Amino acid sequence: MENRILLVDDESSVLSALKRSLFDEPLEIITVTSAKEALEIMRKVHFKIVVSDERMIGMQGAEFLTLVRSNYPDTIRIMLTGHATLEAAMKAVNEGEIYRFFSKPWNDHDLIFALRSAIEKFDLEAENRRLLATIKQQSLEIKVLEKRYPGISRVEKDSKGTFVLPDISDEEIVRLMAECEQETE
Repeated sequence: MENRILLVDDESSVLSALKRSLFDEPLEIITVTSAKEALEIMRKVHFKIVVSDERMIGMQGAEFLTLVRSNYPDTIRIMLTGHATLEAAMKAVNEGEIYRFFSKPWNDHDLIFALRSAIEKFDLEAENRRLLATIKQQSLEIKVLEKRYPGISRVEKDSKGTFVLPDISDEEIVRLMAECEQETE
């Protein structure tokens, strides 16, 4: 998946400044000027990160990012605001599970570092989900094999902690291979 991010701010000059600060970054950047527009595009396009202003016409950033968390829990959420109040920050962090919170004017280097870190977090979590799904599938396959061939998944260790598999006779190997060939026919 590409490093696609969504920037949401009702001031087009802020969106332009953000895009300029991220010009050299390997990002696909999409900008919108309202939370409503952002939610519409998010139904069609998957984003790794959403950066939203707090104070916007129509829907506040904290409310928007809470909806993003509910509907797209894997998307990393960052808030950007020029009117940081403790109440807004707490609401955003608690309800929207905000990854980072930036005040305007932001420091370009800090923002770039946060976005790189967020992409890394997204990618690691995606890989963890993929590996967990693989483990669950393999566990199911082992259970099926164990049910069909009791004892097949049993392993033992010797005194040094090395895994020891029981010897299987040549006749047993031939029989198992014949069964497998019959099933594939």
